[in-house]
This record gives sequence, structure tokens and C-alpha cells, in this order.
Amino acid sequence: MSNTINPNRLFTACCVALIVTAMTFAIRAGILTQLSATFQFTDAQLGWINSMAFLGFPVAMMVGGLLYNALGARTLLYLAFVCHLLGLILTITAGGFWGLLLSSFCIGFANGSVEAACNPLIVDIYHTNKTTKLNKFHMWFPGGIVIGSLISALMTKLNMGWQAQIAIMLVPTAIYGFMIFGQTFPVPVNTETSTKNNIRALFSPLFIFMLLVMTVTAASEFGTQQWVDRIFGASGAHPMLVLALVTGLMALGRYFAGPIVEALNPVGVLLMSAIVTTIGIYLLSMASGALIYVSAMVFAIGVTYFWPCMIGFISEYQPKTGALGMSLMGGAGMFSLSIWNPVIGGWLDAAKAEAAAKGIAPEAVELAAGQATLQNLALFPAVLIVVFTGLYIFRKKFANK
Repeated sequence: MSNTINPNRLFTACCVALIVTAMTFAIRAGILTQLSATFQFTDAQLGWINSMAFLGFPVAMMVGGLLYNALGARTLLYLAFVCHLLGLILTITAGGFWGLLLSSFCIGFANGSVEAACNPLIVDIYHTNKTTKLNKFHMWFPGGIVIGSLISALMTKLNMGWQAQIAIMLVPTAIYGFMIFGQTFPVPVNTETSTKNNIRALFSPLFIFMLLVMTVTAASEFGTQQWVDRIFGASGAHPMLVLALVTGLMALGRYFAGPIVEALNPVGVLLMSAIVTTIGIYLLSMASGALIYVSAMVFAIGVTYFWPCMIGFISEYQPKTGALGMSLMGGAGMFSLSIWNPVIGGWLDAAKAEAAAKGIAPEAVELAAGQATLQNLALFPAVLIVVFTGLYIFRKKFANK
């Protein structure tokens, strides 16, 4: 083991681990139709399988947040690596609904462990520009989704099965495992490392409020992205290309986040994001064909800064919550999707039944169902406009607390 800390290698390893996390989202979104055909799943059953990944994530973040001060980033990243390997192998060998449910939870737990380890590690290493660096780290979530969605689209076109698409993720998993094993990790000096103080700080009204808000920002972003194949499959646009376009723009936006965050501050960025996201989802609910790509670009600009700025906000304005606070924020976001995924699947099933009952042509039922579901999803960011407007008005009251 090297006794010298290599911050660049650790940061790069965190980014590769986040790429794996993102690829699990993208490729799972890309194989939903194949899973449905192979196992004869309903959309509601697919929603339950999806929800397990979103449930495993907050469980890992809650455990990782509570134990971060005792275990450190290294142990949590080791855990993420083992769970990624286990989850991917269990998915490839799954024989039905329960096997996929278990493997999805395992992958979600690995994804949550990555976030629980990397967010506080990066905040501690780069404590003088943490929100900007968190944006650069989190650019690899949409960046990884671009990689995963393009790979999924190509492999689907080549008639390669869903097992092969899952197996391809073993490659970046092995890479980040190689990068972290044997490395020296820094001892935290720039974050609050008393778990007792972390827990006490959680009872701040502002933190509790932002925890609730995080559930809505996550639903605004992932509620649309995770169902892209089912929502846009009959729209005339290629679902995986829509996902690649959205996440590619998000990655670009996060890379250049520094000047925007400095100009508007995190709350101003969040308000702008809510407005643009609402417009984007509304446009998507009416678009078909090539116009879907234009609407998707608007949506992408909207959701780009939600996740990193919410976590950056907590590290800036609620620093005493430490690693636990950041973990719980991310966990709340993913937990909301474990609740909403089956609901979204149910919306699609109900909308298809309603469209068929109205006598809509069979080839148009899927499109009508997707558009109706998007109209429901637009309510999430619409609520956020009101929330972030109030937060922006009163931001000076908590700026120095």
C-alpha cells in the first residue's frame, strides 16, 4: 500500500465508480422492454423491480452516512465494489421476478455506497470549492448515462440480449476496483467528524425542509429518465438517444457549473432549474417525432443542477450535518423513487387502458399513455417553483447560520 495520498487518483476512481452507478440506471432503462418480453412482466412489475434499485440506494446511504466517521471512505468504496460485482452477476443469472428484485436491490446498495463514500471525501479534499467540485464529480452521472444508453442502443440494435448489456458493466467496475485497492485515503479534517454532532444538526428545520424538497427534485429528474423506454418507445424518437441527449447536456452543464453557481448562488440555480424543468416536461408531454429531441434539451437544462446543488447547499449552509447530512439528502432523493416508480408504472398501465377504452388506434395507445404520464410528472417541478421562490426570498436569513 502506498503511504502517499493521491487526490487525483481518488477523485478519478470516484468518477469511474459513479459512471458504473449511472450505467446501471441507463442500461436498466434500456432493457425494460426486453425484460417485459422475456418474463411477461406488466409495467407495474417493472416498476417494482426498478424501485428496488432506488430502495437499496437510500439504505446504503443511511448506513454509510451513520458509519462514515467510523469506517471512512475507503471501506465504503470497497463495499460498493463488492456489491456491484455481486449485483451484476445476480442480475445476469436471474430467472424471474424475485431474482431481479434481489439483484436490483444489491446494485442499488452499491450505488448508494458510492455516493455515501465519495461526496464527503470530495468535500473534504476540495473544501475551498466544494460545490463546484461536487458538480464536476456529479457530471459523471449523466456522463455515465450517456455511455450506458449509447451502449444499450448499440447492443440492442445488434440483437444482443439484456444479459450481455448487464455484463458490459463489469469492465468499469473492475477499473475503479483496481484504482482504489491499496490506496491511502485522507483522514477527514475539513468536515464535522462527530457523529453525535451530525445527528444533532439533522434536527434543523432547514435541513428537514430540504430533505423533503430533495424527494421532489429527484422525482422530477429520475421519474422521467428511468421510464424513457416505456414513455417514448412509440413516439417516433429513439428512447436511448433521447436519454443520451439529455444526459450529455447535463454532463456538459455540470462541468461548467462554477461560474453559474457563483453568479446565482445555489438557491438561484435551483429556482431556475425548477422553472425550466417544468417547461421541459410540459413540452415533452405534447411533442412527438423530432420535436421530442428539442423538448428533451429544455428538460436537460432544467434538471442539470438539481442533485449536486442540493447536496452542495447542505454542505454550504448546514455543514455540521457532515457526511451524514449529505448521505441522507441523496438517500431521500432515491427513496422517493422507490415509492414513485411503481406509481409511474401504474400511471402508464392506467393511461393505456383509458386510451384503449376511448377507441384510440392500437398503434397510438402507447404514445397517448406516455404523454398522459408526462403531464402527471410535470406537477413535481411545478411545486418546486413555489418552494424555491420562497427559499430565494428568505435565503439571507440562513446564509450565515
